[in-house]
Amino acid sequence: MKTHKQIKDWGLGLSGPLIIAGPCSAESPEQIEKICIEMKEENVIPSMFRAGIWKPRTRPGSFEGIGEEGLKWMEIVRHHLNIPITVEVGNAAHAEIALRNKVDVVWVGARTTVNPFAVQEIADALKGTDIPVMVKNPMNPDLDLWMGALERFHAVGLTKLAAIHRGFSDAYDKRFRNKPNWSMPMHLKRVWTGMEVINDPSHIVGKRDGILEISQKAMNFGLDGLMIETHHDPDNAWSDAKQQVTPKRLKEILAAIDFKKPLESEQPNERLNDLRRAVDHLDDQLLDILQERFAVIDQIGAHKREHHLSVFQSDRWKDVMESRTQKGVQKNLSEKFMKELLYSIHEESVKRQEKQLRESEAVKK
Repeated sequence: MKTHKQIKDWGLGLSGPLIIAGPCSAESPEQIEKICIEMKEENVIPSMFRAGIWKPRTRPGSFEGIGEEGLKWMEIVRHHLNIPITVEVGNAAHAEIALRNKVDVVWVGARTTVNPFAVQEIADALKGTDIPVMVKNPMNPDLDLWMGALERFHAVGLTKLAAIHRGFSDAYDKRFRNKPNWSMPMHLKRVWTGMEVINDPSHIVGKRDGILEISQKAMNFGLDGLMIETHHDPDNAWSDAKQQVTPKRLKEILAAIDFKKPLESEQPNERLNDLRRAVDHLDDQLLDILQERFAVIDQIGAHKREHHLSVFQSDRWKDVMESRTQKGVQKNLSEKFMKELLYSIHEESVKRQEKQLRESEAVKK
């Protein structure tokens, strides 16, 4: 993968971590005003105010956004908070309407990022402007697709770019609405020097209780800011009620986070330390994944006991060794390393299943 040259700064006069906050959806001028007033009262003024104007819904009949009328309400934000406004655009028409209403920043959502044709049409609609564009990762963990969307905007002369990590669909991991993959935004930052990556903990967790934990992880990994959905009355929000927080809670979350300096700003020794901290957190992820894997192995062991199957299944083991080793080699891991790793994991798996079997037999006696 090619490495990109340094891109320009945002150009919005922002410094430090970029904090983007506002409701999932703009619902009424009264709602926007109440959010702004509470932000002022709590003294938690974000770097940028977000609001969904057009909402891509999975099925028809649900609330799909207030439309262009909602953009007029953004003047309320400018009056109360005097900060930039950002909205999601899903097609070229949205982009043109956003420009016409003097939106400061636009972002492209995950559902749009998966479609290169739609991304190109939006890029063409914005061509000739200098509006900043943020691109959320696609629904599935495809780094090339994410990079490609950013490259389409860069190719038409838009250089004020940022990426947003909002997690990826995972039908099996119910801990998250969209499972984070921290290695992808970190890799993106390294191959595209200067690229800012914002984290969207609201869409990763899907519920407000986990936002602080994910936000801190994002800062630990050296990401450049947070997009946190904020509503004056989250429980009665018209969309994504469970993952929105009040301005008061937003203030508490931001106060609790230990913000890290971005990798690009570090001196050599500091950068090395930051990279080592990133490795530490990746190791934590590896351990979490191993824990999940062995939990499944324990279920397999229970199934084998119930059906009187042997612990060691030679055909299955041969298939695992060959297929996983091949995948590892394709990811630039040596064959020797893959085989040693798989042998270690297999040995631990067998030991766990044998222990289960012994304990089960002891109970019968």
